[in-house]
Amino acid sequence: MPLPRQSAITFRINGPIARDDLAGLCSRVCTLLDRSGAGEVDCDVRDVNADAVTVDALARLQLAAHRRACQVRLRGVSDDLRELVALMGLQDVLTE
Repeated sequence: MPLPRQSAITFRINGPIARDDLAGLCSRVCTLLDRSGAGEVDCDVRDVNADAVTVDALARLQLAAHRRACQVRLRGVSDDLRELVALMGLQDVLTE
């Protein structure tokens, strides 16, 4: 049963994220988005590593959210993660 529509929700991702974690993480977040009907999501990433797998996970989550007419905003982004996102050319996709 869907939850009442909310304008925004918040969730936290803890790391490190392994490549094998991506499918399950995306599945759990998609279920959360579908049930909440939220249009905006704050994703707390203060406890993740700044590596390619993390950026891959965040990009996948943003794509899944976009498909649900939702926008993910990152919170608690480390300088290292911010720099890696920029290096990978995703600073306009993975926003704070």
